[in-house]
Amino acid sequence: MAFFNWKIMDAGKWRGHIALLSANVIWGINTPISKTIMPGYLPAGALNYFRLVGACLAFWLVSLFCKREKVSKRDLWLLFWAAFFGVMFNQILFLRGLAMTAPIDAAIVATTAPIITMIVSAMYLKEPITWTKVIGVVVGMSGAILLISSSHHGVAGESNMWGNLLCLISCFSFAIYLTVFKDLISRYSPVTIMKWLFLYGTIACFPVLYKDIVSVDYASLVPDAWWRIGYVVLFATFLSYLLVPIGQKNLRPTTLSMYNYVQPLVASFVAVLIGLDTFGLVKGIAGVLVFSGVYIVTQSKSRAQVLAEKSGTKK
Repeated sequence: MAFFNWKIMDAGKWRGHIALLSANVIWGINTPISKTIMPGYLPAGALNYFRLVGACLAFWLVSLFCKREKVSKRDLWLLFWAAFFGVMFNQILFLRGLAMTAPIDAAIVATTAPIITMIVSAMYLKEPITWTKVIGVVVGMSGAILLISSSHHGVAGESNMWGNLLCLISCFSFAIYLTVFKDLISRYSPVTIMKWLFLYGTIACFPVLYKDIVSVDYASLVPDAWWRIGYVVLFATFLSYLLVPIGQKNLRPTTLSMYNYVQPLVASFVAVLIGLDTFGLVKGIAGVLVFSGVYIVTQSKSRAQVLAEKSGTKK
């Protein structure tokens, strides 16, 4: 399997593996850190806007030192909708959900993203739905359903059904971004794509998040809160969104999906380590089901492979 075939990998694949591993470790750590910020220091909307503004400024600053790319008017319009699904809608829902539920729950729900992406790809890109995919989807989604159905507590920091559902919907939003705008993303560099996505997000989300933004007493924020906010903005947003396209360029989609395993593992370790959460039997079973489903789905054949086999060409 290519994922473990380290000896024959070229430099490009090494860069892709390192970039994706780094991004998912960053996101895994981000889950419990964001949870310690909300709602004690900031409401979810304010933290989300910090991410948008901070990443927007960082990407535009970096773009000054990169080769300038001309973006067509049509693509600027498409980039707005890419920003809606990939940055605005996705992040707002995830942070709202995370503010309501436990960090381990949010991390496990996030691992359904590859499964959801497979379903959206079948509908939009006409990728074949094989028995392997069906079994993987059933196994993985049963884990997500088990997690959501068992989340009946309403206390912040504990499992919450509505919080988990918001995190799940955010995965659908990101799946649409990855699938529908795949060709658009491949036409430009990561910095060019992200500077426009986060600019649109910063402008469009201000009216929606205004109440949360002005409700914060910024003068009372302690240094401990600022370094956590800094991690969310600079690492979990700017750096991670810069790393992912490197992986997309150098690795196959199935390998990309496998790295989602890293997030809940890291999030669980950090959350338990700092005493923010516990890992019970139900979460363990749900996690195993989700991980198993993702792995099974990623082993299914792509449309290109199926067409190649039908034509008698080795792929």
